[in-house]
Amino acid sequence: MHSPPNAQPVTNEEHSRKRLLTILMIVALPVSALLSLSLGTIKVPILEVIQALISETSNSTHQLVIDKIRLPRALLAATVGALLGICGATTQGLFRNPLADPSLIGVTAGASAGAAITIFGATSIATVTGIGGLWLLSLGAFIGGAIAVVSVYTLATNKNGTSVATMLLAGIAITAIAGGLTSLIEFFADNETLRRISLWSMGGLSGASTPRVSLAMLIGLIIFTLLPRYSVALNAFLLGESEARHLGIAVQKTKLHLILLVALGVGVSVALAGTISFVGLVVPHIIRLIIGPNHVHLLPLSAIGGAILLLVADTLARTVFSPIELPVGLVTALFGAPFFISLLRHRNDYMPS
Repeated sequence: MHSPPNAQPVTNEEHSRKRLLTILMIVALPVSALLSLSLGTIKVPILEVIQALISETSNSTHQLVIDKIRLPRALLAATVGALLGICGATTQGLFRNPLADPSLIGVTAGASAGAAITIFGATSIATVTGIGGLWLLSLGAFIGGAIAVVSVYTLATNKNGTSVATMLLAGIAITAIAGGLTSLIEFFADNETLRRISLWSMGGLSGASTPRVSLAMLIGLIIFTLLPRYSVALNAFLLGESEARHLGIAVQKTKLHLILLVALGVGVSVALAGTISFVGLVVPHIIRLIIGPNHVHLLPLSAIGGAILLLVADTLARTVFSPIELPVGLVTALFGAPFFISLLRHRNDYMPS
């Protein structure tokens, strides 16, 4: 009986690269978090940030800024970024292609449409802002994301495997349908609901609060615990679905579990922070180029990398044009879109024509 491939033979150089990258990212995560807490309209020295995190005895303005505004925002950014990073790596492994970012294949748009429909259907704005409303909003986004990813996978997959071209075209179609539904909701919405949906579409972390952070961390705990368990299966998928079956993988069951977990992670991210594109594309691709496609290492490092990227992007969004705050989704799009164009220009280097 064959056993699933856990990893390709690793050379000393590859092992050194993995260890170095892991150390650098573990160091970069708290550094980016400290910078996020320090920088903004009100600059707080790093030492005061550390003191504010250690001790809550001070009632200074800096202490209040850290505790009430920046700490929840940084925690939400790190958790949402980690969710998008690990879900992006999982999606690319599931589709066996580095272009299969949740935002490119319609999952993010589907989750956004689900969130928009939930907001519009809520009995009042207060229902959406409370903790019960957050769960309802997350459920709507999850359902929308799940419908999108199942639709794309069904359209792109046949007996010969998953077609990359069909996947991207199906993603465009699903994104257009979801965008049309969202626009239809916006057309019939009142001014307040329209404003809320518009903020969601741009992506932002300004609404960070203890309930949002708690929900993000709860779902994050589920995703970060379950997805790495499928690392061996995702490695087997790289060989093809028929080969994965011969290696003892329950292909259909595994795909269903992965689709639901990705939809849950992306859906909650959209519900809490709006549409934030390209994190799930850029981070796993860069890490894969450095350490290779072994998902045992790729998934956790993609989560850390996503957290770092969104923390940095949010810091830039708050500081570049301070006191004006840019939507963080705009910052990630400005960085991710050129990267995606670069991938398309060099696509023959990593996928068949």
